[in-house]
Amino acid sequence: MDSDTPAPDPAPDPGAAPGADAFIRALPKVELHVHLEGSMQPETLFALARKHRVDGIPATLADLRSWYTFRDFPHFVEVYLASVQVLREESDFALLTADVAERLAAQRVRYAEVHVSLYGHLMRGIPAHVVWAGLEHGRRAAERDHGIRLRWIPDFPGDYGLDAAESTLDSVLAARPDSVLGFGVGGMEVDLTPFAGVFGRAVADGLHSLPHAGESTTADQVWSAVRALRAERIGHGIRSVADPRLMAHLRETQLPVDVSITSNLRTRSVARAAEHPLPHMLAAGLLVTLNTDDPPMFGTDLTNEYRTAHRLGLDLGALAQLARNGVAASFLDARGKREITAEIDAVLAAHTT
Repeated sequence: MDSDTPAPDPAPDPGAAPGADAFIRALPKVELHVHLEGSMQPETLFALARKHRVDGIPATLADLRSWYTFRDFPHFVEVYLASVQVLREESDFALLTADVAERLAAQRVRYAEVHVSLYGHLMRGIPAHVVWAGLEHGRRAAERDHGIRLRWIPDFPGDYGLDAAESTLDSVLAARPDSVLGFGVGGMEVDLTPFAGVFGRAVADGLHSLPHAGESTTADQVWSAVRALRAERIGHGIRSVADPRLMAHLRETQLPVDVSITSNLRTRSVARAAEHPLPHMLAAGLLVTLNTDDPPMFGTDLTNEYRTAHRLGLDLGALAQLARNGVAASFLDARGKREITAEIDAVLAAHTT
């Protein structure tokens, strides 16, 4: 692990400017790019692995940390797919959702749009209704107990092909709860053009197009998401900086780009923190949001991502703007957006006057 990669423990940054850490902790936040399954804490993973007698999961926290040291993006995908094997019953999904929501709420996350690796469960023989029942049980409990609002983005791995895309969308359209708002594609990056028809069906049925693109490959992947899938937000999108025409398009359209700094470092998509394009993307006028992707796997949380952005040179005003960007790029209702934005502005005023 290189020395520029943020430490696994999201502790206060001793080098932060006076008051920065307090501001970041107090800042109301929105999370738009976080994976439910990738948010599983080690303790939950161990408990479910023992419950279902799942082989291939490290037996100690030390071994798990080594397991989570990713050589590259394909190695991350390999570990991710292995870890989801412990999710089998409605109660497993409810437990995971409740834990994820509680941890988000503790960081003053008011609203989250959460990716769900639905195809990863369907391919293991877990019916969609079991997944949704568990997720909805956990979501309702979280909204009642913590006041956080959660919405779902089911997705499929693009490298599994068109059949995976079609079967995932079929399952979503057959019996989705009202809390499902979008449809996504992740996994290993591939040409997205073959999925144009699937995403066309999803959009026609009222779902938002929310693909991953341009993290570990090239800017062409982002163009593919824009042109073929009519993307309404881009997951990652950091390779966009290599293409001036694409940067201009993203600036002019204000198509949101969901960036996850630590994730990019841990998967080796970016070699060093100092080379991360986030500051350049913001300076170029892009609508960038800040997110975690798979927080326990990358030893981070959303609070720590804001600390990391601060270390990259963003002052309190720029951090507050990142938080506002998250609100603006979300599919939260207008009243909810106004309320969270007002909270952000109040916290900034309290820490800068």
